[in-house]
Amino acid sequence: MRKNIKITAGVAATAALALGLTACGTASDPSSSSDAAGSADKPLVVGATPNPQADILNFVKDKLAAKAGLKLEVKEFTDYVLPNTATENGQVDANYFQHQPYLDDFNKKNGTHLTSVASVHLEPLGIYSKKVKALKDIKAGQTVAVPNDTTNEGRALHLLADNGLITLKPGVGTDASLADITDKKGLEFKELEAATVPRALNDVDAAVINGNFAIDAGLQPAKDALVVEKAEGNPYANILVVKKGQEKDTRVTKLAKLLTSPEVKKYIEDHYDGAVIPAFGTPAK
Repeated sequence: MRKNIKITAGVAATAALALGLTACGTASDPSSSSDAAGSADKPLVVGATPNPQADILNFVKDKLAAKAGLKLEVKEFTDYVLPNTATENGQVDANYFQHQPYLDDFNKKNGTHLTSVASVHLEPLGIYSKKVKALKDIKAGQTVAVPNDTTNEGRALHLLADNGLITLKPGVGTDASLADITDKKGLEFKELEAATVPRALNDVDAAVINGNFAIDAGLQPAKDALVVEKAEGNPYANILVVKKGQEKDTRVTKLAKLLTSPEVKKYIEDHYDGAVIPAFGTPAK
């Protein structure tokens, strides 16, 4: 049975709201953390959104942590602000729910001192079509639907550019927009709310769809997408995050190692039908 996966693209879509909020509490000096907080005898408390992040963490907790000498506690959050503010304020030791562009903007807007320690998985965007069978069949005069929010549109345009369908201005970042396209190669674009893009598949020649919305629409990224984002080196990979100064906490380093282990790679590949893919190493066998 397919899991109901809360994909980080949803995180990206929520970023505009989250970034406008002020972090709860007062940010402390990131270098002032007590050594006691890093005691190997204390459980490492990690905040995470339910699927797939908390599921992956619970797999580590149930199957891998004890052997590694790690006590792990998973605290679930259903929003995208509190895990960061709780990490900043010491209510949790780490979090796992976001990608680097979101974290960077959150730190900038909220004055927090959070940093990534490991890239774990990607919930990939893909290019889908009900009218063509391959990328080479997408031609001038055809229409491509893309998400209209800043983070997802930039991500979609980079995917199109990486696959030769458009050309973007040199050096354009993750906030790329249609105005940053230097060569549309004859394509037309339809900007839609990310959640509604799958419903437009019958009306356009191709569409760039977030992983969660593809799954909800009955699409299987690994089988149905013409192409999906690459995982390794992708800035949108979900990351394990701590407050600066806690990167060398032995519990954190143990968890980072477990989250990027062959066992977790295999778990991800076996459970998510390509809607979640490992962002480290080579595919598990």
